[in-house]
Amino acid sequence: MSTAFTAGERNWQDRLGKLRNVVRQELVSRQLSAELPPPPVRIIDCGCGQGTQALRLARRGYEVTGVDASPELLAGFQADLAAEPAEVRARVRTESGLIEHWAERAVVSPFAAVLCHGVLMYAADPEPMLRAVAGLTAPGGLLSLLVRNGDALAMRPGVLGDWAACADAFGSASYQNRIGVAARADRLGDLGDRLARLGLAITAWYGVRVFTDFMPNDAEPPPDIEAVLACEEQAGRTDPYRGVAGLLHVIARRPG
Repeated sequence: MSTAFTAGERNWQDRLGKLRNVVRQELVSRQLSAELPPPPVRIIDCGCGQGTQALRLARRGYEVTGVDASPELLAGFQADLAAEPAEVRARVRTESGLIEHWAERAVVSPFAAVLCHGVLMYAADPEPMLRAVAGLTAPGGLLSLLVRNGDALAMRPGVLGDWAACADAFGSASYQNRIGVAARADRLGDLGDRLARLGLAITAWYGVRVFTDFMPNDAEPPPDIEAVLACEEQAGRTDPYRGVAGLLHVIARRPG
């Protein structure tokens, strides 16, 4: 099943475990911990990929459904899941399919938490995907979105000295990402307006990769990775730093 992400999927897999991915996954996990209700509640990870967040949540006692369109990424997820203790495996199910199609199933009950991380950037029109994930969010539930920060698109090329790309980024929502795929960014204000029309309100937002977004693709996590994560975590919740992060982690809630 081909999506806009498919062309860059191999590059994505090659960078798992590198510094930029480690920072992303760890920061999102820590930020989610501050927002989620305690287990056990039902969570769906839309575009779960290799299952990094889904497995972490299942280990903590959450019941997790992972949905992804990539057979290869789901196979990796299932292989890692097979190595987990039986009680963790029992809390996870995986499904193949597009988020927009899966959400239309008549038998799907809303979830206490819906995750959609690093997916919206590959949707030329975000509305169908936002409608789908909003529809999966139960009353009183939360939606966790990880998106490219449209208010900081010029930061990375500017810091790296790519002045042509930097100039093009001002006022734009489009960019070429590091896995070689044309992608789209979201601005916090615009995203809040879209979510409000779907009955959700942004209640918290964080920056992800304030400092490490500019690191080389193949940079390895340093021995003092905890010091890196501590600085990234503080910057991600502190103004003005979070406003220029490479990624935005947005928490929206549906009134209960």
